[in-house]
Amino acid sequence: MSMLLQIDGLRKAHGSVTVLDGVSLSLDRGQTVALTGESGSGKSTLLHLAAGLDTADTGSIRIDGTEVTTLDDAGRAALRREAIGLVFQQFNLIPSLTVAQNIAFQARLAGRHGPARDAELALRLGLADLGARYPEQLSGGQQQRVAIARALAHRPALILADEPTGNLDEATGDAVLDLLLSLVAETGAALLMVTHSTRLAARLDRRLHLSRGRLGDRSQAA
Repeated sequence: MSMLLQIDGLRKAHGSVTVLDGVSLSLDRGQTVALTGESGSGKSTLLHLAAGLDTADTGSIRIDGTEVTTLDDAGRAALRREAIGLVFQQFNLIPSLTVAQNIAFQARLAGRHGPARDAELALRLGLADLGARYPEQLSGGQQQRVAIARALAHRPALILADEPTGNLDEATGDAVLDLLLSLVAETGAALLMVTHSTRLAARLDRRLHLSRGRLGDRSQAA
């Protein structure tokens, strides 16, 4: 496997509070990593930095050989559009678009839209009968599944997911993780997933724990 994400010596502070203190991690293609930690420990900040949605104070972030920290806003946006699938706690669905249009949105931007792909994702996420509805007509769990489908429709190389099952019941959450893991296996993508669930975290290849701005490896030996 070749390395897809490499983070070295990442530091980020908000005022006098150090959020990330020299964080380093790497993900190979096809690898899945769970990121755990207490609320406020910097997990979401780490994902935002990796996605180029925020800038680090110091450190390096490389995605498929591209140094994210040296890109301008347009360059980071292009990288997200082409290579990254984002699933965050805020669904960020477009209210004026239907479910089907929201799912297709990212793939259209990347020039990789395929109706068959959208239909497959909708079916596997239990959205097949909801394509004509608008976000305001959906439950929180349904909106989360639409956001997940949108993030996966363009076949990203790197999936960054912040509590992707947080608004779902256990059975649906398991089904969503099954889908994420199967897509990683099918496409060779890498998955970095923030989760509070030790049960779900145990299903990924590695478990990293963020505490006081530093990472520790909690993966169990096979």
